[in-house]
Amino acid sequence: MGEGEVISASTHYLTAAEGGGDVWSAEAAAAGRRGTQKVVRAGEVAAPDRVADLLGLQRGGQVVERRRIMYLDGEPCELTDTFYPVEIARGTGLAGTAKIRGGAVRLLAELGHVGVRAQEDVAARIPSESERTELALKADEPVLELTRLTLDAHDRPIQADVMVMPPRGQRLRYEIRIG
Repeated sequence: MGEGEVISASTHYLTAAEGGGDVWSAEAAAAGRRGTQKVVRAGEVAAPDRVADLLGLQRGGQVVERRRIMYLDGEPCELTDTFYPVEIARGTGLAGTAKIRGGAVRLLAELGHVGVRAQEDVAARIPSESERTELALKADEPVLELTRLTLDAHDRPIQADVMVMPPRGQRLRYEIRIG
């Protein structure tokens, strides 16, 4: 691992972290760093078209969104928007800004929704002005956008994430098993 680098393995985000904490904090701690997060917004919203398509919903349909800012050693390093179908998340801790004991993956499992497969797309792009400000980026600095769709054992979408992060210090790890 390079200096200042945190390796994020997507497979870890399909299961609850051991000890009841969150996966992000555990990954950062494994690298000798401190990972924290702040939920800045949560509740029902009209699904952006891309999210509606991912979740198999009618465009403009309602979803529950949680917007978080992720921090590494106190510095903003990622913007994460997580979307859930309302029939899964309405009236649960997923629809509020309070910390979820044991994390969202654990709460989803308790509600009977276990992710077993994820599809991810990663793209580089120029950030919006608000993203540039929230992540304290330089004027010419691009971002990586990682979109993850989590599906249950019946291939039903249970969660969609859109994460925006500067590429510096990032290494995304994918483990693929065949058979």
